[in-house]
Amino acid sequence: MADLNPASIPLSLYIHMPWCVRKCPYCDFNSHAVPDGKLSLDLEQEYLQALVEDLKIQVNFAQGRHIHSVFIGGGTPSLISAKGYQWLFSQLKSLIPFEDGCEITLEANPGTVEHDPFAGYLDAGINRLSIGVQSFNTDHLKKLGRIHSNADAVNAIHLAKEAGFARVNVDLMHGLPEQTLEQALYDLKLAVENGATHVSWYQLTIEPNTVFFRTQPILPVDDVLEEIQAQGEAYLTAQGFVNYEVSAWRKEKPSAHNLNYWQFGDYLAIGAGAHGKVTQPDGVYRFQKTRLPKDYLAKVPAEHVQFKRIEADDMPFEFMMNALRLNQGVDAKLYAERTGVSLAGLDELLSSLRTRKLMVDDQTRISCTEQGHVFLNSVLEEFL
Repeated sequence: MADLNPASIPLSLYIHMPWCVRKCPYCDFNSHAVPDGKLSLDLEQEYLQALVEDLKIQVNFAQGRHIHSVFIGGGTPSLISAKGYQWLFSQLKSLIPFEDGCEITLEANPGTVEHDPFAGYLDAGINRLSIGVQSFNTDHLKKLGRIHSNADAVNAIHLAKEAGFARVNVDLMHGLPEQTLEQALYDLKLAVENGATHVSWYQLTIEPNTVFFRTQPILPVDDVLEEIQAQGEAYLTAQGFVNYEVSAWRKEKPSAHNLNYWQFGDYLAIGAGAHGKVTQPDGVYRFQKTRLPKDYLAKVPAEHVQFKRIEADDMPFEFMMNALRLNQGVDAKLYAERTGVSLAGLDELLSSLRTRKLMVDDQTRISCTEQGHVFLNSVLEEFL
């Protein structure tokens, strides 16, 4: 592997807030229900201080770079107060400056009891919201274990826009238990008509270690799932949305944070269970943080768990599983710049995939064809 130049690679920051009001039956994320559905001020302050200490031990990973984007995920990050975020950002910026215009995204739930007024988060420096609606259908919300209503979901989008958020993503799932084509399309229609500027629209998958895995719900048959996908994509396209990544549709600029993931950029990671990826001159490394909040808080700053260098043999799959999610792919030059490995070693495989019409026949880009995206998992397996 050739020496790498971290300074040329954008650096993002992922912050994990591990608590939620109630654990949903489909959720396999690192989330933990808080007593009485409310985070105590003492626990909030303790955790925020731990996040600052966590970033202190990652400052050297920055290699002089500034933070390009921030994503606050969970759990339910909107359980943390706007005042708490204001303090947190001031501390983080003193350690590693944020770029001018840095995109800062907060995942928020629609339930009004779960967050401060949206204007407070905007004042704290958050400039993009991702609202976890999942569905506008009351029956489906109940089956998914969501605690908000149809009215809460619609109201949350309106309140976010009224507070001054110009960028509002709505998270929606399809292929829900016993969902019809008409119901799935209606969810999309409500998101679009109520002002979403970005839609993350993905099919429900049953993951191990979830309630749904232990007690399987009745899901739509394949023919219905295919029709939902086809008609949903046609509807979003007709409404002026651009599908720029497997499950992401935009009517505004793309998410800078998501793009940095898919383009094999770097990201620091703070918080219980957070995963990071950093480039150093001698290689690319992945790491994670202690998963359980009580363990994370018991040892401050929490050490890096499974800090591992990505070996040259693993680079093709590591890079492609990100880059090929983008409909337009990436500039071919990024491969060597961000892995330290020559793309020439993949010439034979890329040629084969292009001949089979699974990748675009363009030497300057690494990108799947439409057919390649349909069989994306199979394409990725060839890079293992």
